[in-house]
Amino acid sequence: MCGIIGIVGHEEVADRLVDGLKRMEYRGYDSAGVCTLSDNQLIRRRAEGKLANLVKELAGNPAHGTVGIAHTRWATHGAPTTSNAHPHATGEVALVHNGIIENFRALREELVARGRVFESETDTEVVAHLVSEQVEAGNSPEDAVRAVLPRLRGAFALAIAFRQHPDLLIGARLGSPLVVGYGDGETYLGSDALALAPLTQKISYLEEGDWVVLTRDGARVYDSHNNPVTREVTTSGASAAAIEKGNYRHFMQKEIFEQPVVVAQTLRSYIRQLERQIALPQIDFDLSNINRVTIVACGTSYYAGMVAKYWFEQFARVPVDIDVASEFRYREPVLEKGGLALFISQSGETADTLAALRHCKEEGQTIAVVVNVPTSSMAREADLLLPTHAGPEIGVASTKAFTCQLAVLAALAAHLAVSRGRMDADEEASVVDHLLQAPAALNAALAHDEEIAAMAHLVSPARDVLYLGRGPDYPLALEGALKLKEISYIHAEGYASGEMKHGPIALIDEAVPVIVLAPSGPLFEKTVSNMQEVRARGGKVVLISDAAGIAEAGEGCMATIEMPRVHPLIAPLVYAVPVQLLAYHVAVAKGTDVDQPRNLAKSVTVE
Repeated sequence: MCGIIGIVGHEEVADRLVDGLKRMEYRGYDSAGVCTLSDNQLIRRRAEGKLANLVKELAGNPAHGTVGIAHTRWATHGAPTTSNAHPHATGEVALVHNGIIENFRALREELVARGRVFESETDTEVVAHLVSEQVEAGNSPEDAVRAVLPRLRGAFALAIAFRQHPDLLIGARLGSPLVVGYGDGETYLGSDALALAPLTQKISYLEEGDWVVLTRDGARVYDSHNNPVTREVTTSGASAAAIEKGNYRHFMQKEIFEQPVVVAQTLRSYIRQLERQIALPQIDFDLSNINRVTIVACGTSYYAGMVAKYWFEQFARVPVDIDVASEFRYREPVLEKGGLALFISQSGETADTLAALRHCKEEGQTIAVVVNVPTSSMAREADLLLPTHAGPEIGVASTKAFTCQLAVLAALAAHLAVSRGRMDADEEASVVDHLLQAPAALNAALAHDEEIAAMAHLVSPARDVLYLGRGPDYPLALEGALKLKEISYIHAEGYASGEMKHGPIALIDEAVPVIVLAPSGPLFEKTVSNMQEVRARGGKVVLISDAAGIAEAGEGCMATIEMPRVHPLIAPLVYAVPVQLLAYHVAVAKGTDVDQPRNLAKSVTVE
């Protein structure tokens, strides 16, 4: 997801703009740029690749000025080149853009026919030309933006600077988040509160369709009908310290090791420890009337939803459908009256998940959202907001957000079971006891970090890796494979263990490591049987199990990773740790960019 920051200030802004971009590096990007206003000129500096390249460019060619905009770009239209990097500019305006302009081809053809000359391959540049035409015709910045916004189809957050108006910026949002910050004689624009944290804690969130005029004196906000509106100013709570790595080599490593603490923080919000009961936030509808749950998510959040499907059906005996968000609307799902649509997202801004949410709302579903950003678009549109308390997750590959999602989903499944009369007080107390054991079990799993690091060299030379698991460990196999793919660039696939003999077993040879997740329990023997099928064909097995499981089946494995023995309910949280650590240490061994893997964005704001 691209990142935007803008400042209308009273001192030089270039360094502060770059600092804001650094705070959004976790989103993923492949080019960056700034534009400042000085002496009636738009001063633009751009660079491919990492921010260090932009910093070097600015060192040789400074960009002076007290007003400016900046951007980190994740390529959609056009390659990640300097000419495609933002800001885009004409002689009169410069702008940055998150999202996608779906009708840009028609707009571009229209502009070219009128003699406009384009410098890039991007969809964004059409907006710059449309606004510039209005300004060149004598319209004010406000009137120019007011005329152009209705012509844009798609999703966007915009920050626009005007050469002849060096004391203002204009921002707009539709389907992509944008935050206004208020300082002492300064006003700010950003993609999120974290980008503005060193500048101000006083922020307001623009709503869908809003646009805003920023001056040093404050901000004037207009809604999609161009009516002046007031948006609540809140305290963000975002901390500059939240994005420091501390003593850790990478943010991902830090976030893996934060999991015992953040899972404990999350569980405290959902458990009455003395009463041994699950406690959800205030609910304005009757959970006992829910007759079906539809779970929608992407990536790692989708795998959390897959685990939750087991819990909802096992505990609450309610049928569950689960879909990848990008496919959900297009299969025209049948949504029954009385259904709960559950959306899972770290950012709360993922475009395809948000579009699915709005579709479900139109279809009369009750909306629940599990999200790490309680001020996000999804959170604000939910009937039931279930926040995780993972804190800012900077590494692109999700770790602590995943385990916190699982903690919330386990609590929700138990509460739904109680509401539907499927779980009595003693059973609820037992679930609470098991959940409260999760932070200590996560700590015990992390204690094996060094041995996992020591065995990473066994996996790092591989071109292909398979992960196997049964029951709730099957989604963990998918998640483990995703983590390895994301940050080490090794091709990896996760399979339900019993599916191996239905095709994938043809891939097994001595060059393919097979990671088997098999906690001792009711499914252990069947998983081990599938593991033996792999070994019989020369496969090199890494067995992740508890002491009892390793004692029974560990002999002859290439390596074993011992986990604490835990109740099956919390096993998915605990077994997330070794697959995260394995992916991390393999990536380190291969020398890849762990926190900002190639081609990836933290949150995808285009479909």
